[in-house]
Order: sequence, then C-alpha cells, then structure tokens
Amino acid sequence: MTDDEIWSAIGDPTRRRMLDLLLTHGGGTATSLAQQLPVTRQAVAKHLGVLDRVGLVQGAQSGREKRYFVDDAQLARAAAQLSSVGAAWDARLQRIKRIAESIQRTQQD
Repeated sequence: MTDDEIWSAIGDPTRRRMLDLLLTHGGGTATSLAQQLPVTRQAVAKHLGVLDRVGLVQGAQSGREKRYFVDDAQLARAAAQLSSVGAAWDARLQRIKRIAESIQRTQQD
C-alpha cells in the first residue's frame, strides 16, 4: 500500500464520513453504517473494502457480519503526513508572499 492509495481512500467524502462514524461509535458494521449514510449497504461494504485494503480500518467477524474499527496507528500516520504537507505549503506560500512584497517595494521606489 502506498501513500497515494491512502490519500485516494481518504479523498472520498463518503469514506471520510464512514471513518468519522466508526470513530464516534467505536466501530460498526456495513449495515449500521448504511443506516446513517445516503448509500446502500452494498456501497458501504465496497467503501469498507477500500478502507480495509489501505489499512485504515480492520474488520472482525461478529455473527453474520464483520464489525469494522479504525486502525488508530494508520490514521495517525495519515494525519501526520497531512500536517507535514500543510506545513510545507505554508512555508512555500510565505516565501511567495515575501517575494511579492519585495517586488511591490521595488516597483514603488
């Protein structure tokens, strides 16, 4: 699994909402998630498969269904990457701002 695969999985708004619900409720099944989302149980199961493949959730058999839980370590890794990317872009934007201000001062002189 690559970072791009994780970001692709997280990039989908339905999957982000599913992660939120799983975190809020301490886990859930495809059926319980489908009751809270505007998609079918089958669609939820497919989304859970994507999240499972990239390691963001783990499933454990619970009767006839699987109960899914967020993998805290993998989610923390993804969050740390996002923070790092955000910091890098903040630094780039600050450099661009300083260059633009310098150009503006030069043109005013």
